[in-house]
Amino acid sequence: MPTFIVAPPANKAKDMEGYVGFANLPNQVYRRSVKRGFEFTLMVVGESGLGKSTLINSLFLTDIYSSVYPGPSQRIKKTVKVETSNVHLKENGVNLRLTIVDTPGFGDQVDNSNCWQPILEHIDTKFEEYLNSESRVNRCSLPDKRVHCCLYFIAPSGHGLKPLDVELMKRLHDRVNIIPLIAKADTLTPDECKEFKKRILKEIRDNEINIYEFPDIEDEEENSASKKLAERVPFAVVGSNMILEANGKRVRGRQYPWGIAEVENLEHCDFIPLRNMLIRTHMQDLKDVTNNVHYENYRCKNLTAVTAGDGKKPSPKMVGKNPLAQFEEEKKEHEVRMQKMKSEMEQVFEMKVQEKKQKLKDSEMDLQKRLETMKKSLEQQQKEVEDKRSRFEAEKKAFEQLMEDRRRNDTKSLDKRKHKKAIF
Repeated sequence: MPTFIVAPPANKAKDMEGYVGFANLPNQVYRRSVKRGFEFTLMVVGESGLGKSTLINSLFLTDIYSSVYPGPSQRIKKTVKVETSNVHLKENGVNLRLTIVDTPGFGDQVDNSNCWQPILEHIDTKFEEYLNSESRVNRCSLPDKRVHCCLYFIAPSGHGLKPLDVELMKRLHDRVNIIPLIAKADTLTPDECKEFKKRILKEIRDNEINIYEFPDIEDEEENSASKKLAERVPFAVVGSNMILEANGKRVRGRQYPWGIAEVENLEHCDFIPLRNMLIRTHMQDLKDVTNNVHYENYRCKNLTAVTAGDGKKPSPKMVGKNPLAQFEEEKKEHEVRMQKMKSEMEQVFEMKVQEKKQKLKDSEMDLQKRLETMKKSLEQQQKEVEDKRSRFEAEKKAFEQLMEDRRRNDTKSLDKRKHKKAIF
């Protein structure tokens, strides 16, 4: 049963000022708790554009996502990345260190295979950090960064859960308290919303998904209120930080041509029950279930595997197995890995051989082309040289003939002059 720490009434506390006895222990616990403050980690999971950051700002009446640190929907991610935001809240002297865990990029890709792996690793990492801090010599202060609650946002499609929603919740339900929410419920009519809730609950039961169960409380009035909250699961929520005027009152809501969807109106959405459950009535129970159920299961699996094995941190597949089974499993996995590496290396080698052959073939073709080009060039040059040689021989022959004719003419002229001289 959850433990709720509340302050005694003022008049009762005043009457007990002079009282000596262990009945003052609740007052001491209350003062110590208020002095130390409280820690709470809330994870929000869902596709971009479902109003996650707006709802968180509406729940805690603060601007957690400012213009410097925009909401997840404005930070487009190619892969799922877990991001945390730490906020220190104070109300009536009570301090709350709130940690918001965002998962931008979830469900936004074409291929969402294993997109939940960063989320699971983050939750397990926080469990491991807490387990390691418990194992230290000095355990004076154990910062509790474990995820106490996961608000899973479901798109208001009216057609039930997507396969991705079912797969993620089946992997999360034994690690964290899941509270399903129907995002942007103002896009559905009241009848559509009721039918959508029934369909979601039926699919959750059919797939054996364990969502957060409201505890039974001894007090009849509180137990009745808890059952009313349980009847509204999954919560159909609307988030808005805009202040509008409706019926002479200032309310938070969304303005539409047909009217105003009020955030804090039970007839419009389940925002108030969700806020009361998270902040007013069941925050401590969420922390207790996380510590007593989810964390203890994780701790038991890890410690059992360590004591049964060689002291090394086991993989999730080896948790709870004896050493021989672990050895056989590791041997099989090693053989599979070696075979896979061998096939990959053969493929790489074959690929490199093919690339080398292709390069050699391309180089041979290039050399062949260059050889053909050079042959054609040499033939052209040889033809030009032959043409020049022919022209030269013809010019030489003509020149020799010309010189021969001149020599003959000169000889004839000389003979004529000698003959004239002989006559005279």
